[in-house]
Amino acid sequence: MGRHSLPDQYGAGRSGPRRNDSRRNDPRSSARRRTVAIATALVLAVAGGTAAAVKGGLLSFGSSCEDDPVRLTLAASPDLAPVLETAARRARDAELSSDGRCVAVTVSARESYRVADTLLADKDPDAQVWVPDSDLWVQRLAEDGGTAEVSTVGHVASSPVGVAMVPAAAKSLGWPKKTYGWLELAGAGLRDDSLRLGAADPARSATGLLALARVSGAAAEAEGGRTEAAAMMKALSQRTSDGDGQVLATLPRDASGAEQGNPKRNQALIVSEQTAYTYNSGTDGDAGLDFFYPKDGSPRLDYPYTLLDQTGLTTDESRAAIRFMSYLSDPRQQALLERHGFRTSDEDAPDALVTRAGGSSPQPYAEPADRPASATALQESLGVWTITVQNARITTVVDASASMADPVPGAGRSRMDVTKASLLQALATFTSEDEIGLWDFSTKLDGDKDYRVLVPTERLDARAGKGTQRDRLSAAFNDLAPVPDGATGLYDTTLAAYSSATGSYAKGRFNALVVLTDGVNEDPDSISRSDLVARLQRLTDPARPVPLIMIAVGPDADRTEADRIARATGGSGHEVTDPSQIQSVILKAIVAAASPDGQD
Repeated sequence: MGRHSLPDQYGAGRSGPRRNDSRRNDPRSSARRRTVAIATALVLAVAGGTAAAVKGGLLSFGSSCEDDPVRLTLAASPDLAPVLETAARRARDAELSSDGRCVAVTVSARESYRVADTLLADKDPDAQVWVPDSDLWVQRLAEDGGTAEVSTVGHVASSPVGVAMVPAAAKSLGWPKKTYGWLELAGAGLRDDSLRLGAADPARSATGLLALARVSGAAAEAEGGRTEAAAMMKALSQRTSDGDGQVLATLPRDASGAEQGNPKRNQALIVSEQTAYTYNSGTDGDAGLDFFYPKDGSPRLDYPYTLLDQTGLTTDESRAAIRFMSYLSDPRQQALLERHGFRTSDEDAPDALVTRAGGSSPQPYAEPADRPASATALQESLGVWTITVQNARITTVVDASASMADPVPGAGRSRMDVTKASLLQALATFTSEDEIGLWDFSTKLDGDKDYRVLVPTERLDARAGKGTQRDRLSAAFNDLAPVPDGATGLYDTTLAAYSSATGSYAKGRFNALVVLTDGVNEDPDSISRSDLVARLQRLTDPARPVPLIMIAVGPDADRTEADRIARATGGSGHEVTDPSQIQSVILKAIVAAASPDGQD
């Protein structure tokens, strides 16, 4: 999925947001960039010639261009759409043209996640250009293996994400002189019920997800931080709004403080600087919000200007689309963006904009853009969020065949050792209300059975002997060991575990079965694969979904088979070459399985 720098005359008036170096070095990302680069090279080259012609006065801007305009529909994030509508109207009034034809742009306000979902479903987005609020939506198209053909050719504006508070709450935390990191700001709502923190749903909001990733990242670096982060997510999940447009409605409705004690009202919100700016522009005097810029970095919405190549863009439409983007970089349109609270440069934070948004020195509002979270970090954060919001009931089934003793290249540890470490890391992301269990399998582990139940699936805070279910699971994970000469009894185990999981379905929770195996079925006495698939399909009930997440670990496992078996239940199969990737894959699979739109 490519991202391209344009010649200076096509820039949006600022340097582009910092790139994620890990993605740049990812061979898959490089391949996608090369593919899109080939697809768009002609467009950019021709567009460059068009711009030169325009600057040289070779193309007409007279009324004749009105006879046959190039019509474009631009789907824009709702916060940016009003600005682009004004710019489009100005462009028509000025008879902005491309190759002698007027550029007629119609702007449609569309939630970014909805457009992304449309593209992932390979449906017509009814637009030729898309300006979502964040590149993470474009990134999602690539990471989820979608077939959407898109080209990001620039960025329109940016806006840092932080925490806005009503004045009384901000004063209690020492605003503006005191600065805090993300973990401290998110934790303030847990420590003090009078400071209720709200946000937009990270599954639908780039603002919410970018902040969530920062909290998760900060938590990972702190001792015991993962458990604390899970608790924060749980508290935050109870105060989320469907989208950015609804989150402001959760603030107290008057400035008198009469609603401050209303448990349904929030005193603090995770929002963008532009959102706070817009809110404060409609308030009087001291009734506006104060804005905290986290000292450990503010992620930014970066508004990528994206061509939707899959819609069959003609050369004329591509030229016209890029011509309109270049128009947005002229001083009048840049001033228009700033008047609506958007930043037009990564190096400049206009004082008037920051002040109107509720910012003030020494809050670090002029710090450089925070380095974007990686696609993996975003996916893991969303996975943790998914299971935290819904509460989970998950049984994990681990291969204990002899091959799990094989070393992992470069790790100095066996497959089982690395698997255990990854599962223990994953366990830390679950809250006390989640229900987790553990089985292992090989061949003939329990009489004629290839499997055994090590820890029944129960709540993590349930008492178990002298400790809790969490303690019991931690010990069981640590005790996992390969069975000498043990083979892989995959089919019978999968059927038994899935039957148990569907038979103990917990309403109101995210139910799932996770099976990890490093090989194919080796039990000659087991059912066949076709019989397994047929029986899994009969056990599957759409009203009581229990997706099977099957993870093929190592070079001997069969990803194709894993996926075929898992999809019989509405689940998914995955492959990892390194067992340390297991946690990330589980969280990604959970997000896909929990998606209301089904499989990605």
